[in-house]
Amino acid sequence: MTSAMGFRAAGVKAGVKYADRLDVALVASDRPCAAAGVFTTNLVFAAPVGFDRARLAASPSAQCVAVNTGCANACTGVAGQEAAAAMARAAEEALGLPEGSALVASTGVIGAPLPVDRVTAGIAAAARALAVGPEVNETAARAIMTTDTRPKHAAVTCEIDGKTVTLGGMCKGAGMIEPKMATMLAFVTTDAAVEPGWLQDALKAAADASFNCVVVDGDESTNDSLFCLANGAAGNAPLCAGHPQAEVFQAALTALCQALAKEIVMDGEGVSKFVTVRVTGAETPHDAHLVARAIARSPLVKTSWFGRDPNWGRVLCAAGYSGAEVDPTKTRILYAGVCAYDRGRIAD
Repeated sequence: MTSAMGFRAAGVKAGVKYADRLDVALVASDRPCAAAGVFTTNLVFAAPVGFDRARLAASPSAQCVAVNTGCANACTGVAGQEAAAAMARAAEEALGLPEGSALVASTGVIGAPLPVDRVTAGIAAAARALAVGPEVNETAARAIMTTDTRPKHAAVTCEIDGKTVTLGGMCKGAGMIEPKMATMLAFVTTDAAVEPGWLQDALKAAADASFNCVVVDGDESTNDSLFCLANGAAGNAPLCAGHPQAEVFQAALTALCQALAKEIVMDGEGVSKFVTVRVTGAETPHDAHLVARAIARSPLVKTSWFGRDPNWGRVLCAAGYSGAEVDPTKTRILYAGVCAYDRGRIAD
């Protein structure tokens, strides 16, 4: 999270749920940032999600993100909304920032009231502990974990306008993993200068090519959020749709999100295999996505993979009910380049 210039982070023990566990993280920039967010599609969304949506709609900018684990602050009514606002206010006060500078995120048990005093005290402590470097990257990533078994963070670089641009990120997510921004928190920082509207589009495209393509258990969470803060410290001309190197940044952002998404899958609850489903030759990209998702979500397909049985019949069956245009007489199924089913019959 601190690989990009101008960003600091911290993770502290606030006793949100357990007495001796890192459970509050804070990420802050030394200057205001263009900000973007992509959020859960679950209609039952947590208070922090509603808070962040409203704040970004009012102004696509921020300077910090405060995060707690141990309590989702979901299904908590008006008190939960007030608690989310209190988290933001605590971060802004601790960092001496104006109102509107903070975004918030929570993860953990649904339905429990947020212990506001403990969380806000943790945010204040995190503000005092802000630092830069590999150690704090690890600490902050640990402070957002729930049932994860390991912290997840990464960084990439690219060159824009002759300037080295860095993107760093961290995420959590071990249970409730399904496409459409479900069951994860992810945070990206970059020192690129980016026009806010284009940053939102770029982040959505990166999410669609990464987090929205993973499946573990099929559950969609109430809290999941992907944030990106861009502070412009690299000194490039602001990226926008017309910038000649916009696609360079888009590729780097997508690569970072894909690396983080793969870490989430590999650390999913009960996961023992990592399988990539690639669909080619579909009528449309939408059809390709329907087929891939149906195969990846199928319990029968997943049980066959768990048992190391290729069972192409289950794969073809899932493709057939996916809702896409599928012709079994034109379909081939390959495992790592080895053909198992070839246009209407078992492969030789």
